[in-house]
Amino acid sequence: MKSIAGAAALCAFAAVSAHAETSVKVLRPESNSPALQQFWQDVIAEYEAAHPDVDVEIEYFASEAYKTKLPTMLQSDARPDLIYSWAGLTLVDQVKAGLVQDISGELDQNYLDSFSPGALAAFSDGGKVYGLPMTERLVVFFANTELTDKAGIDLSGIKTWDDLLGAVATLKEAGITPLVSGGKDKWPLHFYYSYLVLREGGAEAIRAAMEGDDEGFESPAFIAAGQKMAQLAALDPFQPGVLSASAEQGNTMFGEGKAAFLLMGDWAYTQTIGVSQGSLLEGNLEILPFPSVVGGAGDPAATLGGINGYAVTTGAPPEAIDFLKFLVNAEHQRDGARRGLFVPVIQGTGDAIETPFSQQINAMIEAAPEHQIFLDQFLGASVGGTINDISAELVSGDVTPEDAAARIQEAWDFR
Repeated sequence: MKSIAGAAALCAFAAVSAHAETSVKVLRPESNSPALQQFWQDVIAEYEAAHPDVDVEIEYFASEAYKTKLPTMLQSDARPDLIYSWAGLTLVDQVKAGLVQDISGELDQNYLDSFSPGALAAFSDGGKVYGLPMTERLVVFFANTELTDKAGIDLSGIKTWDDLLGAVATLKEAGITPLVSGGKDKWPLHFYYSYLVLREGGAEAIRAAMEGDDEGFESPAFIAAGQKMAQLAALDPFQPGVLSASAEQGNTMFGEGKAAFLLMGDWAYTQTIGVSQGSLLEGNLEILPFPSVVGGAGDPAATLGGINGYAVTTGAPPEAIDFLKFLVNAEHQRDGARRGLFVPVIQGTGDAIETPFSQQINAMIEAAPEHQIFLDQFLGASVGGTINDISAELVSGDVTPEDAAARIQEAWDFR
């Protein structure tokens, strides 16, 4: 078995081992979670032991580099066979460009029916399946209870957006940084804007905007989301230099106890917060759902996150599909859940979750009336990039809520 490349390694895929007749190349964003890397090593070792003529190689790229380099790699001779995907219109665009292949004929109906509702749909288009979901992800507020207790904040009392703004003001008065984020990468800030759209108008407002109804992306829900984000920014709630900090730096700062709240995906629990000096995992850590918006049309229990998995590229060998099915089988879904690595997507495997944190994440997802995929992926690369841009600019004050909505609409019209 090939060893997993180091997180910083950006080299080309290693040469195929002499004993292997077929190589399956997997490409995904890096993870600094030793437990997740061990999971991959174990799965690959198990597969290669049963298929000695197949060599599975996995390469990590830094998250932002992955997004930047993937389009070029998909057009090159170095095209990987399996690519990590956040689904949404980004995947649909890859389908339309002929970069990923239909694998429907390789999946039996019982297997297809084993996935949780909506999970497989994220990797399907026009009745055809182009990859397999592997995990469900959830964006939540992480809270450092040592700091919130010091400021006299009752976390159970943060129910609405106004409650959150009140907590921010209280923390600032106590000399505590309320929020930390990785604004340099922009997408961590888009979580605020996306959740606010979801609370203001619900998933229906997003679908209506895509269909050109109700003023499209310049509808009241999108403008109100921008207004509330600007309202938050006016309180100067983030750490100094928020727009110069990467997502990993922001997560690490929270893990080191330098801010009271972090709005981030559940993956930060094991990938960054847990490996930070002075880890919060054994002590003062709680999670909160994104607050409701008074008068908003969206269900306050709706969640934002991901249905993430792997797509199969055009020209990939049959062994790539076989390995993907092996990777995403009930046994490995249970194993990943048991190790506390992710919330699984195959029905009946969630009961293997043992860590209280993952159990809470799973319960929040299961209770949600709708689970919205990250807007920067759901709406495709070009529109998603614009949402990330305007989210950062709403924090810096360089765009008005109305202009932000207009720019999203323009990006949608010219996508």
